[in-house]
Amino acid sequence: MKTAVVTDSTAYIPKELREKFNIHMIPLHVIFGDEVYREEVDLHAGEFYEEVKTKELPTTSQPPIGQFVELFERLAQEYDAVISIHLSSGISGTYQGAVTASTMVEGIEVYPFDSEISCMVQGFYAIEAAELAARGRDAASIMKRLEEMKKSARAYFMVDDLAHLQRGGRLSSAKAFIGSLLQVKPLLHFENKVIVPFEKIRTRKKALKRMVDLLGEDALQGGNYQAVIIHANREEEAKEWRTELAAMYPNVDFSIGYFGAVIGTHLGEGSMGMGWMKK
Repeated sequence: MKTAVVTDSTAYIPKELREKFNIHMIPLHVIFGDEVYREEVDLHAGEFYEEVKTKELPTTSQPPIGQFVELFERLAQEYDAVISIHLSSGISGTYQGAVTASTMVEGIEVYPFDSEISCMVQGFYAIEAAELAARGRDAASIMKRLEEMKKSARAYFMVDDLAHLQRGGRLSSAKAFIGSLLQVKPLLHFENKVIVPFEKIRTRKKALKRMVDLLGEDALQGGNYQAVIIHANREEEAKEWRTELAAMYPNVDFSIGYFGAVIGTHLGEGSMGMGWMKK
């Protein structure tokens, strides 16, 4: 049984890694006025953060179902099954689009997977699935492994300005208002597939330290972990943080990821996050 792996652009897996692991990517859309860009195809993260300095904040949209159908039909010519891994269904209809498209194609078995998260933590699932598929594992056993990974997956992030999340409907107006009123940098996370505040923290520095403490709670229990530091146009800060953390936690393999255009629209420049899971 030959299995393909699909994910969407919000996994922010660099192109060279997608090519290395043979991961197929379906882009979400970023809309500036009348101009529609395919994330990670027509518009990359660096370009996005330059664009928003001079333009109104864009809107975002999930891929049309027809795009899923077209991709799945193309994969059906070569594969028996496809595992389609997507950002949390609580913040986007992308996963549901894959589910709907799966009922519209013949000749290939589609296994949609709701990562219940986003960014490179979502990417960890896609890379693992691709590595297992390359070793000949069947789709059902790969899906079982992805569900196992979910048990240890964690991600926390902080934003400089809650207004972006509130405007995009990803955080309630009341929570955003209270946050800006108190001048807090709340630590956010995914709970039951949606973004909710985890803790109210006063400063950026303390928010970053709290993420490190949370990682430590897991890492110090033993075992090997993979972790990603995720930044919104703060690459140097992310690199410095990685150097510091790698010395603290030798059992954690750290990489650097980024908040691209779609997620960056909702979080804003300067946001930082960290995600991890057991290897």
